[in-house]
Amino acid sequence: MQDGFQDDSLRIIRDIRKAQRNAQVLLFSATFDENVKNFVSKVVHDYNQLFVKKEELSLESVKQYKVFCPDEQIKIRVIGERILELGEKLGQIIIFVNSKKSASMLHTALVELGYEVTTIHGALNHEDRDKIVKEFKDNLTKVLISTDVLARGFDQQRVNLVVNFDLPIKYGVPREPHFEVYLHRIGRAGRFGRKGAVFNLIMTETDRVLMEKIERYFDSPVTEVPSWKSEEDFAVALKSAGLL
Repeated sequence: MQDGFQDDSLRIIRDIRKAQRNAQVLLFSATFDENVKNFVSKVVHDYNQLFVKKEELSLESVKQYKVFCPDEQIKIRVIGERILELGEKLGQIIIFVNSKKSASMLHTALVELGYEVTTIHGALNHEDRDKIVKEFKDNLTKVLISTDVLARGFDQQRVNLVVNFDLPIKYGVPREPHFEVYLHRIGRAGRFGRKGAVFNLIMTETDRVLMEKIERYFDSPVTEVPSWKSEEDFAVALKSAGLL
């Protein structure tokens, strides 16, 4: 319930109840964090709840991988030489980062390596964001670097690869993963029943701890790509995901 959606939802519900006092209200959310729970308590006072167990939330059609990288330059090389070289032939790719600074750095690095990418983040004005999203939705661009501005509610059927350049963390708590954001991110791949794959790039000890916590939370081990150096290992991963 972000970016004004809560106010919009409250307004819609008030209008519905004015028109039909006994209207039945159904509320759906991919994740149910404290913000959503607080919103529900404002609009519904006598309700039934139906939750999916957290270990069942990961989409079965999306295969998750982790890749251990010794430094940031290797992370960039993995994206370019391994993931983009194989993945651009398959469909569209979204690369998630945690900050505008990381987005700009990665954009510059990939362009210097000869790859065509576009980048979106919250600091862009509304018109520029709309233009970038439209070009991506129209399949005019193939690789999109994004902060979490696109983690939720963005559906694009042709996206079958997601890369977590940075693992999502809770604001102000660097060693605590943001589980809901992780789920939303990986959900950008494999939409509408299609196959998809997610590559999580692990560099620091903090990254390793974050990944372990994510695996425990969802009770879902993430497969390790044996070596970042091996193109064959990435090809095997994509074949296992049903993409090659």
